[in-house]
Amino acid sequence: MNHPEVRPGHFWRALASLPLRLVKTLFGGLLALVILFEEWGWEPLQRALAWVGRLPGLRWLEQRIQSLPPYASLALFLLPTLMLLPVKLLALWLIGQGQVISGTLVILAAKLVGTALVARLFSLTQPALMQLAWFASAYARWTLWKTALLAQVRASWPWRLGRVLKHRIQRRWQRFRNHPK
Repeated sequence: MNHPEVRPGHFWRALASLPLRLVKTLFGGLLALVILFEEWGWEPLQRALAWVGRLPGLRWLEQRIQSLPPYASLALFLLPTLMLLPVKLLALWLIGQGQVISGTLVILAAKLVGTALVARLFSLTQPALMQLAWFASAYARWTLWKTALLAQVRASWPWRLGRVLKHRIQRRWQRFRNHPK
């Protein structure tokens, strides 16, 4: 049986890089989950806030937001991130105090509210933001990267298995609902 030649330093370098690879894999997985959540929630949350925005006073506010110049739009677009930072720090403090469930619920609520606000603000400010060449370029690169990441996630076996299970559950639920009593 032939074995490839093992260089003495190769094993130790590979062993030393293992923690970094594990961190990259974990970070990549967490990032993919965050992006999937935002992808799932972005449109429905934006539509919900658009519905709220049809109220008389808010309609006026949305029109003013849409008329902002590019850098004012950018500042407004970044505002929810800055406003939610203290809320997220509060959540981490709660977790540090042993209130894991409360802290986790605060983080989830902040993520939900933040995603809704950012989605709506982006839809209102996108034309102005795209006038900034550096923003338009960064957005194009982000979109390509996100599309590739989502394609990779959707091609993975856990995703495919989840889709199969989801469809089976949906079919069984439909049969159960349509079954005469």
